[in-house]
Amino acid sequence: MTRIFVDADACPVKDEVYRVAGRYGLHVFVVSNRMIAVPEAPLVERVVVDAGPDVADDWIAERAAARDVVVTADIPLAARCVEKGAVVIEPKGRLLDQDAIGMALAMRNLMTDLRSAGVMTPGGAGFGKADRSRFLSALDTLVVKMRKPRVRPVVRRDIV
Repeated sequence: MTRIFVDADACPVKDEVYRVAGRYGLHVFVVSNRMIAVPEAPLVERVVVDAGPDVADDWIAERAAARDVVVTADIPLAARCVEKGAVVIEPKGRLLDQDAIGMALAMRNLMTDLRSAGVMTPGGAGFGKADRSRFLSALDTLVVKMRKPRVRPVVRRDIV
């Protein structure tokens, strides 16, 4: 069964996650290092971890598995989850899977190196209504895809 893990401390799309999860009956883990309001729903679980760098990330990465969905903008966390077979979706709706995570990680590392060298890099664009809509559509489509049973190829042994 597909589960959704939300890296919740700075996540602007929690309400959209709750809406999609409710529609499909999915368990949601809302992980943060502080108390965050979550709906009173049996499938929504608030997880408050100790404060500290990467504690919430570690909690998610240790539990995310194949066919789970992780909502985060944190590229290193995304890479750890993809490695375990999960699919990651950023709050702006971009999917990070096996095909996309390598480039995302390389760009993140490049920008970090440039900033460390004193180069002024452009900031990210603000989060708007179109981003929220794109996320909602992408998450819904992703959940539908993840819920479909895997079809295993039929191996016919009677053909010589």
